[in-house]
Amino acid sequence: MAMVDYVLDETVALATLNSGENRFNPEFLAAFLDVLDAVERATDARTLVVRSAHEKIFSNGIDLEWLVPVVRKGDVDAAKAFFLQLNMLFKRLVSYPLITVAAITGHAFAGGAILACAFDFRFMRSDRGFFCLPEVDLGIPFLPGMNELLKKAIPRHLLEEMQYTGKRLTAEACEAHHIILKACHQKELMGAVMAFARGLNKQRAVVAELKRRLNHPILHAFDVEDAPYIASGNFNIG
Repeated sequence: MAMVDYVLDETVALATLNSGENRFNPEFLAAFLDVLDAVERATDARTLVVRSAHEKIFSNGIDLEWLVPVVRKGDVDAAKAFFLQLNMLFKRLVSYPLITVAAITGHAFAGGAILACAFDFRFMRSDRGFFCLPEVDLGIPFLPGMNELLKKAIPRHLLEEMQYTGKRLTAEACEAHHIILKACHQKELMGAVMAFARGLNKQRAVVAELKRRLNHPILHAFDVEDAPYIASGNFNIG
């Protein structure tokens, strides 16, 4: 089974993350980027939906079991390449010419929560899973681009509380704070997501230009503000 795959459902491309906890490492990021390219270039889909195959996890973010040993042995080039690749995925999503919908099918922790915020719309399973930014306890500060991306979906006052305390949010809390459109029981989640996605038959060129203008501060942060942090090779990990 591919780490990430997709099927077409009318005008919707439904992508599935099949890599267990869907932790970010070079192989997973490359597979995700490849699917984004394939959907854009080989289909006429107007909407992209992404879900996880894991029974209780959407994504647990950076694969620290891969990254920490890389940093500890001083392989700065590999670490830099990883963060540039991660930024490439985030940038690709916030500028993607299709409307994107995250079906948060379980826990979205750390980078998994950041990933969810990169989508245009979010639905979340209500019977299992938390939305959480635990980096304060992991000792990993956010890069500027990540902060700009998080501000796209999370109100500033709540984002501060989540970052400084590691607070976990339920799907209902996420809905109350407009981080997601709707909290749904597992049995209803994908039906609600797909019904919503099928109604978003918008022109790609218009969507792409809207995103380019609306998400300019995010793209600028990734391209300009993150550069010195990544170039320094000082990632404060492990």
